[in-house]
Amino acid sequence: MQRSVQGVELSGAAAAKDTVVLVHGLWMHGWVMKLMGMRLRHCGFHPVFFSYPSMRKSLSQNALLLSHFVAGIDAPRVHFIGHSLGGLLVLQMLAEYPEQRTGRVVLAGSPYHASCVAAKLSRRGPGRYILGHSMLQWLRQNTLEGDLPYELGVIAGCKSMGGGRLIFRLPHPNDGVVTVEETRVPNIRDRIVLNVSHSGMLFSAGLVRQACAFLRSGYFLHDSTQIIH
Repeated sequence: MQRSVQGVELSGAAAAKDTVVLVHGLWMHGWVMKLMGMRLRHCGFHPVFFSYPSMRKSLSQNALLLSHFVAGIDAPRVHFIGHSLGGLLVLQMLAEYPEQRTGRVVLAGSPYHASCVAAKLSRRGPGRYILGHSMLQWLRQNTLEGDLPYELGVIAGCKSMGGGRLIFRLPHPNDGVVTVEETRVPNIRDRIVLNVSHSGMLFSAGLVRQACAFLRSGYFLHDSTQIIH
C-alpha cells in the first residue's frame, strides 16, 4: 500500500516508522536538510522535508502552512527537528495549531531569546528586509508563553564561525550567528552544546547522533567528549 505526504509516496513500512519533519532556517530551502535526513533514515526514522517562504510570510502564516503539511502525514507519531528559524516555526505551529501526534522536538541553533544579530539588523530598513517577516514576528513577540505539552531538546553550537560576527560582536560562547545563551528555553527536557557552527549543524554527523538519541529516549548523550553548559 502506498501513502503520500504532500506528493511524496510512502511505503507501508516507511509510514510505520516514526516520522521526523525537518524544518530549515532563514533564506534556506528544504534541500539543505537532505544530508541530515539521510542520516536520520540510517537511524531508523522516516524524514520528510518542509519548505516555506521564510522571507515573504509571517511566522503565523508559515505555522498554518506547516500545520497543513503535518496534517497530510499518515503516521501515528510525528517528531520535529528545526534548524535556527525553523525551530522557532515548529514552536509557533505547535502553539497555534496543537498536533496530538507530536512526539519529541529538537531545536538546533534556534535563537529562542531575541537574537542580538537579528535585533541589530531590525533597526534599519535594509536589515528588516534581510530578516524577512517570520523572524521579525518572533522578535516582536519574543518567546512563547505557557508550559510545553511535548518533550523538547535544545542543541546549541559553540564553534564561532559565521556571518553574525561581521554584524555584531557576539558574546561567547556562540556558533557564529547565535549565542548559546540565546538558545535557552525554559522547562525543557534536555540540552547540550556541541562544537559546531551555525551552518555546520546541517552537515554534522555528531549532531544527528545526538538528535536520534533524544528522539528515541528524550535525552542527549552526555559524555566526556561533549561540551555541556
